[in-house]
Amino acid sequence: MKTSDFDYTLPNELIAQSPTEPRDHSRLMVLNRGEDSIEHRRFFDIVDYLHDGDVLVFNDSRVIPARLKGKRVGSGGRVEILLLRRTDNNVWEALTRPARRLQIGAKVEIAGDSLSTDRPGEVILAEVIGVGDGGIRVICFSDETLLLAAGEVPLPPYIHAPLANPERYQTVYARVVGSVAAPTAGLHFTPDLLGEIERKGVRCLFITLHVGLDTFRPVAEDDPHEHTIYQEYGVIDKEVADELSRARREGRRIICVGTTTVRLVEQAARVSQPLRLEPFQGWVDLFILPGHRFRMVDAMVTNFHLPKSTLLMLVTAFGGRGLTDKAYQEAMARRYRFYSFGDAMLVL
Repeated sequence: MKTSDFDYTLPNELIAQSPTEPRDHSRLMVLNRGEDSIEHRRFFDIVDYLHDGDVLVFNDSRVIPARLKGKRVGSGGRVEILLLRRTDNNVWEALTRPARRLQIGAKVEIAGDSLSTDRPGEVILAEVIGVGDGGIRVICFSDETLLLAAGEVPLPPYIHAPLANPERYQTVYARVVGSVAAPTAGLHFTPDLLGEIERKGVRCLFITLHVGLDTFRPVAEDDPHEHTIYQEYGVIDKEVADELSRARREGRRIICVGTTTVRLVEQAARVSQPLRLEPFQGWVDLFILPGHRFRMVDAMVTNFHLPKSTLLMLVTAFGGRGLTDKAYQEAMARRYRFYSFGDAMLVL
């Protein structure tokens, strides 16, 4: 297996720059693994593929305003900080730009117009206290309570158009703050569609995985087995774990919305007994590649992902190489919209 096996060339005009309106009117490609078939529908048609007793699992993490802009103390040079995850009180791992100029001891002031608080003139002082791989810095902030007011919601680097309504980069059920990117498969659901799904007898469950760096970091190694996936924090509470266990024992389908949901459920399953999913709280570092044995997931909803990404590798592991490759080629031929604001895929 090589990372190049997961590469493809996408025309730039197929990268969606804005979301479809309404949310559930995006296109839906339906892959049936048993029949090796592909259908083309609209997202609201997903109800036709759901049955009484199915379980839909969603990631309810909410994107934080993780992009901060400031000036370096001393030189006054502009600095951009992208928060990745909180590791301690006032301490975060972050990507910085320009990273090479921000070594241990460097300080950045975040102030002025970027602080929309009731304390005008307030300044956040950020100090680099550690250096990691790939441009990651460990940063200590003087007052992390101001960070959410100082930042803005970060859009992926391939989206160049400004977003008029930042809530369009949140799922309608997002509630637990902590992600630096949206779990995009969930962006297609509307409150009305969720209501229609529940009226059909489908159980909707919510777990939390805070999306991190690997959502937009391609695999650089030639052998994907050598790639170290970025840890993300996840939680499955007891009520949800019990419901998923019942569904598995009773043979009811478990359908995960998004690759983040798949990873968290499968991570919890690895440390649980067969047919008995235990509650989970901790770091998730499961890297799913072709050959993975899925323990809990029967079907999944996902978007179309970047070449050489861990997300595409996961979808290939679930859908099979032949059918996944065929789906991506057909999506490009039929002018589907790709990536975060793009169209969706249901893999059965």
